Amino acid sequence: MSNLSEIVDSLENRIGNLLARHENLKKANTELEEELAVLKSKQQQFQSEIEVWAEKCNSLKLANSMLGSDQHKRETKLKINALIREIDQCITQLSE
Repeated sequence: MSNLSEIVDSLENRIGNLLARHENLKKANTELEEELAVLKSKQQQFQSEIEVWAEKCNSLKLANSMLGSDQHKRETKLKINALIREIDQCITQLSE
């Protein structure tokens, strides 16, 4: 009979340990999910900043080429041609 009570006590201890580990793992999981949300938010913010800086970089390249820089003449010519095509399309649509 004492053997049976020892087995029951052992099972109770194991179940108690498992429940404690389960609670610890749930807390750790919640913390990790919160950290993940923060990191995703920061990543989105950084991605937006990258896009803004890329646009500024392109604007500066265009401005440099318009100032007579030989380095970006081809890009400037292509951009001007694209703008002229857009203007022509607008004029065509207005005249219809």
